[in-house]
Formats: sequence, C-alpha cells, structure tokens
Amino acid sequence: MRSLISFPCEAAMLVGTLDEGALDTGLLIVSGGNEPRMGAHRGQAMLAARIAAKGYPVFRFDRRGVGDSEGVNRGWESSGPDIAAAVHAFAEASGCARIIGFGNCDAAAALALHGREAGLDAVLLSNPWLSDEPDALPPAAAIRRHYARKLMDPREWLRAARGAVDFDRLRQGLSKIAAPPAPLDATAAPLLDAIGHWGDSAAIILARGDATGVAFRAAARGHGFPMTSIATDSHSYADALDALEREILARLAEAAASDGPSALHDGITELKNTD
Repeated sequence: MRSLISFPCEAAMLVGTLDEGALDTGLLIVSGGNEPRMGAHRGQAMLAARIAAKGYPVFRFDRRGVGDSEGVNRGWESSGPDIAAAVHAFAEASGCARIIGFGNCDAAAALALHGREAGLDAVLLSNPWLSDEPDALPPAAAIRRHYARKLMDPREWLRAARGAVDFDRLRQGLSKIAAPPAPLDATAAPLLDAIGHWGDSAAIILARGDATGVAFRAAARGHGFPMTSIATDSHSYADALDALEREILARLAEAAASDGPSALHDGITELKNTD
C-alpha cells in the first residue's frame, strides 16, 4: 500500500510517500537536483513500487522548497536536516530496524556527506556528483571511451578513407588523454573523503556510459571504492531499471541478513532528545 506522510523539518513541513513492505529493512530514496520525489519520468516512483513488492518498505520525500514541501530550497549541500527528518519519519511510520539510503547524482553526494549523521546504516551512491566545475574533473576516461567507440565503428573507418575525418580535431582530443588531470576542487575532495569514511557501508553504482559516472570513476581511481557498473548510457537508468533494481535488492538483502548494530536507533534517539 502507498500512503502520503507529512513530517517536520526545522520550521517547514515536508511531504513523503511510503510504499509499505513486511520486512524490517527499508530503502530511503533521496531525489537529485530539484526533482520531486517521483523522479525523472516517474522513475523513482516505479522503482519504489518494485522494491516494496519484494517486501522492503520504501520512502521518498521532497526536501524543503521542492515539490509538495514547504520552506526554502537551499540545494543539496544544505539537505542534511531534510534527510535526518525523513529517516526519522520513515522509521516511525514503518518500524524499520535498518534503513539504507539510495541517491543518484547530487543526491548521492548528499547521502555521502549527511547520511551517517542522519542515522542511515548504509548508502547506495549512484553516479555521484563531485563538482560544479566541469574542468576540475579528470576528462581522460570520457574522452578515451569516446574515441574507443569510434575506432570500433566500421563507419568511422569508411569516413576516414573518404577524407571526412578532421585529423586536427582528433589529435587535439587524443592529446587530452595524455594531459595530467586538473586537481580536484574544494567540493570533490571532501566528497571522496566522505565516501571513504563509510567503508564497506557504502556501495557505488555507475551507469557505464553516463558522463557523471565516467568522471566519478576517473576521479575515484586508487581509492578502492566498491563499484558496480550497469550497461546503460542513461543517467537515470531509464532503460536499465531491472538491473538497478537487482543491485538495490542485493544490498538490501545483505543489510537484512546483518547481525551488526544498527545506526538507525542511535540517530532516532538523538533526534528525540533534541525535540
């Protein structure tokens, strides 16, 4: 069953949607950008229904100033109180013993930074957004993939034979692969550190052909983060929802089988003590 829930966050009332499930491990979906809780093309609403059908409760919400929620939209960087309030409301409504956070793009960044303080037990970070400055992210991986695709395409070889290839532009592109990457900016470095602090409690899912995912993989090289790639170019997995569902369900099953202590109840107790 699906129901609407309103809950407070500081001076505003937020609105969330609960898809009920019989299990005591739940999924909190955090929206990226300024999208409302239904997601792009209702993708998050469909994903929630599918996960709940497997028995896991799912909660989606609009942060302050977005969708049906009150307040001022101050962006994902300021969404820590919103996530904490949503975790509290979700736990109260569902009785979940463990809650896993899932977010795509800057929602993944928000979860990496704020999820532990909010009381989440683990996070699933999809195509994490590292920077508002595109030149601060390493371009080589995306460029390498672009030219590898062209070299594997017989039509490109035919174009070269006909003299239709701009070799000056090709040389410029290839030179960028060898160029040293620009240093990470003041946004990206703390996010990579925050992901590292989660340890095994953070899993990263990347859309293989998505520019944000490609940039993250390049920037995270050497950090040892567990990463899973899904064969799609869609940033929101529009053509790969089945694969995304399988990855999320696998992580939820791991959390449900865990006998370790949950961070959720400490977070809920802390919230109650500040009421």
